[in-house]
Amino acid sequence: MLDFTGINYFAVLVASLAGFAIGAMWYSPVLFSKIWVRETGLKQEELANANMAMIFGTTFVFMFIQSLFLAAFMAHEEGLVYGIVAGGLAGLGWVVTSVGILFLFERRTLKLFLINAGYLLVAFIVMGAIHGVWK
Repeated sequence: MLDFTGINYFAVLVASLAGFAIGAMWYSPVLFSKIWVRETGLKQEELANANMAMIFGTTFVFMFIQSLFLAAFMAHEEGLVYGIVAGGLAGLGWVVTSVGILFLFERRTLKLFLINAGYLLVAFIVMGAIHGVWK
């Protein structure tokens, strides 16, 4: 059961920032930017004309909500290994599978699925680790 009592909101914030930072690196030219752009079919003009303040701001709010609910999901246990496993299971069991369903209906490529789902899985594992050690 989700338990929102006793949540360390500073840990929620730090885990949110960690997930956000992972996304910044994941979708950067250092890792998957070029493949992601190609697989989405987005044009450089579309990317250049995007409202990045709204996109990044809303993304952070979503990351905060994900981190908060993960903390509530993990409320009764702690520890690094527990955090990694709980984050991984939540990421794989709910998030990756949900993204997979959307990708099937949108007929997106396997490469794009692996990039997006991989990011979310890694982000959930790291957020889980933070929550696991920082109650």
